Amino acid sequence: AAASVALWWADTGSVVGAAGWLTGAGRLAGLLCGYACAVLVGLMARVPLLERRIGSDRVARWHAMAGRYTVCLLVAHVVFILLGYAAQDRASIVHETVTVVLDYPDMLKATFGAVILFAVGITSARAARRKLSYEFWYYVHLLTYVAVFLSFFHQLSLGEQFSGRAGATDAWYALYLGVAALVLWYRILAPVRLNLRHRLRVESVHREAPGVYSVVVRGRRVHELGAEAGQFFRWRFFGEGMGWTSTPYSLSAPPRRDLLRITVKALGDHSAAIALLRPGARVWAEGPYGSMTAQRSTGQRSLLIGAGVGITPLRALFETLPGEVTLLYRARTAQDLALGAELEAIAQWRGAKVLYALNGPKGQRPSLGVRALREAVPDLAGHDVYICGPHAFAQELYGALSAAGVPDRRIHHESFEL
Repeated sequence: AAASVALWWADTGSVVGAAGWLTGAGRLAGLLCGYACAVLVGLMARVPLLERRIGSDRVARWHAMAGRYTVCLLVAHVVFILLGYAAQDRASIVHETVTVVLDYPDMLKATFGAVILFAVGITSARAARRKLSYEFWYYVHLLTYVAVFLSFFHQLSLGEQFSGRAGATDAWYALYLGVAALVLWYRILAPVRLNLRHRLRVESVHREAPGVYSVVVRGRRVHELGAEAGQFFRWRFFGEGMGWTSTPYSLSAPPRRDLLRITVKALGDHSAAIALLRPGARVWAEGPYGSMTAQRSTGQRSLLIGAGVGITPLRALFETLPGEVTLLYRARTAQDLALGAELEAIAQWRGAKVLYALNGPKGQRPSLGVRALREAVPDLAGHDVYICGPHAFAQELYGALSAAGVPDRRIHHESFEL
């Protein structure tokens, strides 16, 4: 970003009049928007260094933040450039817009790209996400690649900062080609290699609770994937019309030599169709992703706190985390306790504790504040705490744990509501 500003600064002489100020602001916003587009796509590339070390949910939030910056910079670029050109040509804003879009090189493609980016931004807003199916949002989101491709060329053909500057042009190409290489490798070639090598198929499907099903997946040399308890894959099931969507689901049991298991709650079209899968259905997987593993542990005492379907990665960690482990499971009713029998069996086998936080008879939610957490685990500050559940739930718990004296380095969480 600093290099983009420096490029604009080095190429900009004296600024004269309103037209000069508006045009200069538009060009600076355009350079920063072009850089933000590269960052936006790079954060979508699923680079293992980011996905496993930093955490997929945090990378997703960075991506969402970068998306907001990109759209805001795009708006600023379009508005300031058109106002500056209109003032310079002494023309109306409508006339100038038509001239720029239709007559300037590569601008028609760039206009389509801008429209697509606006559409992606609108559908990614939290209010819109609540009303849209994951499948629809997913396909619209993929159009980001098209938008960036369409918008790239006008940056070089019209950007004064690149005119006659071979070094700047080469650096811009290197930035975009480098990001494209990351996407090509980690989103296309690596998954193709994984699935050709391991040949994953559905082994069985089991009902765990109302609307909750476990899927056992069998493959060749699955242990070579290096997956750990607490991680997730992005799954594509070729059956029941599910092959068009890739959806993230956590491992709900430690990986075995040739078996993986996920547990899914029916929350959308894709997850609801899980119950209809049949043994032998082909599976396409990408991963493993996620950083909420035993490697994050800093001691020999752990507290796992899960809500709803967030219990799935915690169930796998409950079996494998070393030392003293306590699990706190938040659910509406006893009927909603997915994998409850397994949790009780694991607790008995390893001498661990399982605690439940269920709604009261009138639906009132139990408190998970500082006092309640300390009552459940008296030496709370000495525990590593793993949290999994909706983002609001995780943030509320994070605040309570910090107030209870748990250091930030001991609080590990990934959320599914991004």
